Amino acid sequence: MIPQFSVITPSFRQGEFIERTIQSVLAQKNVTFDYVVCDGGSHDGTVEILQRYGDRLRWISEPDRGQADAINKGIAMTQGEIIAWINSDDLYYPQAFEQVDAFFKSHEDVDVVYGQAQWIDEADHIIEPFPTEKWSYRRLQQTCFICQPAVFFRRRLLERLGGLNVSLHYCLDYELWLRYGQQVHFHYLPVPLAASRLHEENKTLGQAVSMHQEVLEMLQDKFGRVPESWVLGYALTKVEQETQISRFDEAQFVSFARQLLWTSSVELWRWRHWIWPTTLVKMLGWVALPNLAWFRRRKLLNRPAQALTVWQDGLTQAGDKPRSLWSGE
Repeated sequence: MIPQFSVITPSFRQGEFIERTIQSVLAQKNVTFDYVVCDGGSHDGTVEILQRYGDRLRWISEPDRGQADAINKGIAMTQGEIIAWINSDDLYYPQAFEQVDAFFKSHEDVDVVYGQAQWIDEADHIIEPFPTEKWSYRRLQQTCFICQPAVFFRRRLLERLGGLNVSLHYCLDYELWLRYGQQVHFHYLPVPLAASRLHEENKTLGQAVSMHQEVLEMLQDKFGRVPESWVLGYALTKVEQETQISRFDEAQFVSFARQLLWTSSVELWRWRHWIWPTTLVKMLGWVALPNLAWFRRRKLLNRPAQALTVWQDGLTQAGDKPRSLWSGE
């Protein structure tokens, strides 16, 4: 009998976390699933952990061309109608599969479902909710509001639109959502389905500048343009890496904001070739004293990442498209 779900875990040197991932998959009840772990040839105890589970899962451990290649390989080894993958440091919540299965059964025309998720730390403690949003393809181009392990899609969609792009190493999931989202509507299930772990070895944290660079290149290739929000996020990441400031005093705040203003201007010109007047005004406001006082009142002065998220969200929610300052549009 063909199982309802095909679940893939790509893994490489995640022996510290992978058993918790495996257990969160095997704990799913009231559905049938085929579970495959595709390890990239780890020598950190991962194989020994996999061997302990006998026929409860299938696994391979061999060199691959990266995470996307491992996932594609795992999908090809399975037959389930509903496909999901979960990285070897993330978790599914109990009843996740059951809730997704019930939704798909009652909505035969739906091809993709995604739910809520939470960021967790190395000890599985919740850090904060993942900023999931209701479906909007336009908004998805501005920011990836979908948490990868909380996504489930039908095999028929993959057969029609293809699998993961093996040339990508950071934004492979985001590119897939953008590709699928051009063709089908994603349905939002407002319940927690998964947890995504943040830790020092995490690619998103440890290689943030490289990740942003790949996203910008992917968006440029796919759409011929890069949304402003992603350029500003890239500039912020570069400045944070260059300054290495974790806490601000007022002088550092102004210096940081000025550097961000300059870097953002350079990157906006590099990637977009113009700067909207409203964007320029808001960027200039970053170094204004009233802005400093506002951030102090909001208790964001010593939380640069959160503060800049507020700045960036203000820019991405700008409303109607303004005229370009230099392009004449």
